Amino acid sequence: MRLLSDIWDAVKRGNPRALFASFIYFDHSFSIWLLFGALGPFIAEAFGLSGAQKGFMVAIPVIAAAIFRLNFGHMFQFMDGRIIAVMGILLSLVPHLYMLFKGYRVSYEDLLWMGVFLGVAGASFAIALPMAGSNYPREVQGLVLGLAAAGNIGAVLDGVLFPPIARAIGWEHTFVLSGVLLLIALAFVILWGSDKTEKNEGSKVYPVLAFFATLAFMVLLALGFQKGWFGITGNAGKLLIPVLGSLFAIALMPLSFKKVFLERDTWVMMLAYSITFGGFVGMSSYVAMLLRDVYGISKVEAGMLMSLFAFTGAMIRPLGGHIADRISGATALLFFLGGMAGVNFLFALFTPPLLLGILFFLALYSFYGLGNGAIFQLVPHRWPYQTGLMTGIIGAAGGIGGFYLPTVNGIVFEATGAYNLAFALFGSLAVLCLVIVKLLHAKWMEWAYVRYDYEKDQLVGIDPRSGRVIMEIGT
Repeated sequence: MRLLSDIWDAVKRGNPRALFASFIYFDHSFSIWLLFGALGPFIAEAFGLSGAQKGFMVAIPVIAAAIFRLNFGHMFQFMDGRIIAVMGILLSLVPHLYMLFKGYRVSYEDLLWMGVFLGVAGASFAIALPMAGSNYPREVQGLVLGLAAAGNIGAVLDGVLFPPIARAIGWEHTFVLSGVLLLIALAFVILWGSDKTEKNEGSKVYPVLAFFATLAFMVLLALGFQKGWFGITGNAGKLLIPVLGSLFAIALMPLSFKKVFLERDTWVMMLAYSITFGGFVGMSSYVAMLLRDVYGISKVEAGMLMSLFAFTGAMIRPLGGHIADRISGATALLFFLGGMAGVNFLFALFTPPLLLGILFFLALYSFYGLGNGAIFQLVPHRWPYQTGLMTGIIGAAGGIGGFYLPTVNGIVFEATGAYNLAFALFGSLAVLCLVIVKLLHAKWMEWAYVRYDYEKDQLVGIDPRSGRVIMEIGT
């Protein structure tokens, strides 16, 4: 009850309507973003896809969203977040309209470029979070951003609603019907959305042009590597997409924004988020097919379990932010990364029976959600005046992690007939990040445990051991 009281007190300290609009925008966009994951077993059966093809199909929306978050973060520094949100929702509807136009008949290549447009929905993260946070004071940012980001629960809608509907009316009709969620999100953004972020001076046209150039480039990459247009075929070409897409989007960013890539903390948080959020979204997009491969359960049962896991990870995310508000995200992250590593290594050592496997996945998703909340509690403290930009950059890293997870899963399963090696790789990556964060922990604590001084209008760093002020960050 105390936790619920704390949450309600935090919500009342700002604009609850704006927070709810951001939540709905992210939640429904998240559902559309991971649509291929929920419908994947039906699509794979219809097209007779191999393991690598399945992994690539569900990974395209994930990596597209990662790259577009860089663009959205860039635009957010200059434009009202509501305008970007409306544009993103309308572009996310393009695949649904195309499916209608084609009479519900599409090819595998169509699914790839459509997946790029679904990725625009996934980029909503870079707008929904800073919009929500702009309506609240800094000392409750961890909890408030966790509530907005609990829109991850949109993956639950995917697993609960769409597989049963697809079984009844077909996956193609289900795909089109899902567009209703975007229309609902559009209404809430227009009616209740609010962005109080202070914007940079400069052209609003260039960031928009850079985004559309990146959109076209990502479509080219998705189709080009599938068809062998660049002279590179197979898995090697597909694994290059995150690198090429990121470099293209970063090249179009202003020089002043690129400077954040010279900071060590930028890369460490990108690594951490590629593991936590990358794990959440990547596993959510693939886990239904993994469960089918390993346990042979039905497509609907796999979708229901996917929903259970996603619900767990999404609902526990605000708790991760709340814990980080209390002990700092720097400290909380150590425990959460350790938990992720442990569960991954258990999966690597043996394939558990179904019931135990479900428990393992629930634990893994819990650590994903807690870790996501802890990392984004840190962002407004480390970069108080570049929160929108850094949300986009770090969120992009999460999407890149989400691309590699299903892609690697598909490649490993096709090569070995099992997923143990993939889990070993993911566990090792979590250990590497844990070691790095531990080495930086003392330095991070100089800024990670802060409060906002309203009289001085500045952030004040506090030593959590002594309670004394150890630094001041002036405006």
